[in-house]
Amino acid sequence: MPTMSPSTTVQPQQEPRPVLRDDLPDGPIIRLEDLERMALERNPTLAQADASIRVSQGRRRQAGLFPNPIIGYFAEEFVFRAPKETSEHGVFVEQTIPLGGKLSKAKRVFARETEQAESIAQTQRQRVINSVRMLYYDALGAQRLIDLRIELGNLTREAGEITNELYNVGQADRPDYLEIEIEIERAEIDLLRAKNDREEVWRSLGAMVGNPELRPARLVGNLEEGLAGFDQEELLSTLLRDSPEIRAAQAAVERARAVLVRARAERIPDLFLSGGLAYNYERFEPFVPALANQRKGAEMRLQAGINVPIFNRNQGGIAAAEAELAIAERELQRLQLLLRGRFAASFREYRNAVQMAEKYRTQVIPRARSGYEMYLSNFKQMAAAYPQVLIAQRTLFQVEVEYARALIQLHQSAVGLRGFLLTGGLEAVGRPGEFTEGFKLRAPNEATGDSDKP
Repeated sequence: MPTMSPSTTVQPQQEPRPVLRDDLPDGPIIRLEDLERMALERNPTLAQADASIRVSQGRRRQAGLFPNPIIGYFAEEFVFRAPKETSEHGVFVEQTIPLGGKLSKAKRVFARETEQAESIAQTQRQRVINSVRMLYYDALGAQRLIDLRIELGNLTREAGEITNELYNVGQADRPDYLEIEIEIERAEIDLLRAKNDREEVWRSLGAMVGNPELRPARLVGNLEEGLAGFDQEELLSTLLRDSPEIRAAQAAVERARAVLVRARAERIPDLFLSGGLAYNYERFEPFVPALANQRKGAEMRLQAGINVPIFNRNQGGIAAAEAELAIAERELQRLQLLLRGRFAASFREYRNAVQMAEKYRTQVIPRARSGYEMYLSNFKQMAAAYPQVLIAQRTLFQVEVEYARALIQLHQSAVGLRGFLLTGGLEAVGRPGEFTEGFKLRAPNEATGDSDKP
């Protein structure tokens, strides 16, 4: 290499650059199980899903309650000029008795709705677990990328020291010196970016586990561990059989069937009963000699009747319930087809990640490292220029980064496949069917019959 003239000399840095280190504190060390437990305790969507179950249970209890009776007082033929001469005073009780098993059928509707709410809660729990695990591997990968950037920065720093020594003895020229200085700065910038990426991942992880104050910490785990293979057909069969989304859709179908049964029962009229006791101040007529001029006294009244389903036989309600059952059945079919498509795409990503990670691990990285070490050795012996070392170094760390990202993708794809392809741990929780207009579930303090009493 040519010796630089004094007029073009650039003074090297006198103090060596400090060794790059991660600023992550030594403790605490967090495991995946710790993050999952934190999410199950604090994620608000899980509390919402549990509350939806209680809502359905309350609806079920309410739907099975017997209608309340009506108790009242009545006065008839009350004359203000002579209130105790012709008036009749009494108390009455009215009761509507639902027939056709309406109450039990209504309870069955909300029993199916409770099952649907439980499946939705299970779905949300799996969403949260999957999201935490994916963010965990994101954080683990971010930590690995920081370690790679630190290693690259320190290697670049060592190369800078060697260049300084060569420069001082006239064995390195100005371009070599300037290029290594630029490379050192670039390595430090890349490290700052990697730390910012880790900070972003941990903020997302803190939001997912319901702890916004969570800060980056050392994670227990290794991206190269736990990479078991999958059987595609078995995994697809398990997905279509055990997916909580499928179970929720099946529960929705059963609920729609129960609604249809309840709507058909609405055609059966309810029994209306009314009875009461009264005191009649009216006097007997004179043509009854034995009772002439005596008050009629205590009386009893009794009414019984039913609504006659002549015009309204709940035709529209039944038609609507039949249509909603058809919608629920088609929704189940749609979901099954959708899961097949999502599974195909996810398994393709998983297979690509497996093949890519294996290629990098067994072939690409060993060759890149071998080439870099050869150029670095030659550079230290002044048998190679630094640009050659730089190219080999960049290639090595680029494939190391690509390998780490392939491992992250591999683990996240595996999480999705094991977790029924569910993601979105902070998305709004779906709720079971609120109400189907095939029939009307009346409040227990309302009469079940029509408003016009017989």
